[in-house]
Amino acid sequence: MTMPLDNKPSRKAFNWISGSQCQEGQLKQSIDPATYNVIGHYPDYGLEAAKFAVAAASKAFRETMWAHDHELRARVLDQLACAFERNRDRLLEILSLENGKVKAEAAFELDMVASKLRYSAATALVEGGRALTPKPGSISVILRQPMGVAAVIAPWNSPVILTIRSLAPALAAGCTTVIKLPAQVAQTASVMAEIMAEAEDLPNGVINLFFESGPEGSAYLVDSPEVPVVSFTGSTRTGRAISSAGARYLKRFGMELGGKTPMIVFDDADLDAALPALEKALTVFSGQFCMTGSRLLVQDGKYEAVRNGLAERLRNVKVGPAADPSSDMGPLIDRANVARVDGVVEAAIAAGAKVVERGGPINVGPLANGAFFRPALLEVSDNSLAIVQEETFGPVLTIQRFSDEAEAIRLANDNEYGLSASIWTRDVDRSLRVAQALEAGSVWINDWARVYDGTEEGGFKQSGVGRLNGLAALDDFIEHKHIALKPGLAQR
Repeated sequence: MTMPLDNKPSRKAFNWISGSQCQEGQLKQSIDPATYNVIGHYPDYGLEAAKFAVAAASKAFRETMWAHDHELRARVLDQLACAFERNRDRLLEILSLENGKVKAEAAFELDMVASKLRYSAATALVEGGRALTPKPGSISVILRQPMGVAAVIAPWNSPVILTIRSLAPALAAGCTTVIKLPAQVAQTASVMAEIMAEAEDLPNGVINLFFESGPEGSAYLVDSPEVPVVSFTGSTRTGRAISSAGARYLKRFGMELGGKTPMIVFDDADLDAALPALEKALTVFSGQFCMTGSRLLVQDGKYEAVRNGLAERLRNVKVGPAADPSSDMGPLIDRANVARVDGVVEAAIAAGAKVVERGGPINVGPLANGAFFRPALLEVSDNSLAIVQEETFGPVLTIQRFSDEAEAIRLANDNEYGLSASIWTRDVDRSLRVAQALEAGSVWINDWARVYDGTEEGGFKQSGVGRLNGLAALDDFIEHKHIALKPGLAQR
């Protein structure tokens, strides 16, 4: 039975370890970022919860058939998909309330979950090794075996889909898992655990979930010799730190890290199609998205039209709570991030960026209590500015001129990130030339943020290691084993 969600501080989240709800730990408040009302409480028990979760996952890997039974894994992944579909509306309500996403964007996140689980269910059935005869009379078998316990460390900005994106291939590969989520989404995480518990054939300990306000639990996962693989989604700074710490045990890391997505608009672009997409590329999830379109490069002939048209669109974005169905963009995750993003804009202006649309915190009126930030558009000419080079993680867009194809490619690639890019042109040959030249893991032509279950996703340069989605997603969680036999040759 689905329990109604309301705005009273009655919810109590729990960690989920070895199939049991665990509520030990100091109780802290869960906040609605749109109002700063208390919506519930969660137990902050990071380090101890991590220890219990790793022990449970290790036991499940050793003592259940999970690592050996492909059909069991496929069946459970399908049961998980069905459970998330049954509970979609319930999860939608708490995700919108706690994370701040407007309902349409929360639905966009949740509606990707079931298909990813079912895709991984299929890969669990087809996953296998190979056999070959390297020499006469010799047979070699190559087995693909799960590595063991996999840590899934996901962020608060899209907690459901970014958890599932790592969890599903880890389970398909035969790993047992420990999920760690930030405390900002403790209530959402707790509902996710209740949903996953509905998978009737899931052995206890195969999936464990905890959340924390600090880094202690994550640090334990990275440092534990019982956790050979870590799938991490988050900032490049944190990715560097955990990979350095995990090097002690030569851990396997799959990481999708930061981004600074360039969107390149050529003179022949269809602006009627481009401008709405460029606006959404900035405002979806309030700019708190690794693929946020945060760098706009526009060719000379269309520069003024794009700048003026986009500025008008951003001025008309209706910022508001998810509870208001007319809201176009919700709050940032908290007030601290509002202050941080506003400081980034102030620093950019001081460094020479010109204001086209200032945006900024909403400090008066009915939204003043929340973590709201109006989108900003800044004109730049110096590609070395921090606002161009560093990830903002908020609704702040820079716009910059270029004269020809070569300059567009040079400016787009002049950045340490390489997660994604977008190209707008009617010239098919140009679009494919530029797409090949860009140093990015995903490139969209006359579109933005199209991601499919069967296509690999990940970053170049400082935007990550490994790939999620597609068949390559399994590789992060697999070891190859060579077994050599020498039966000889049959007499002829």
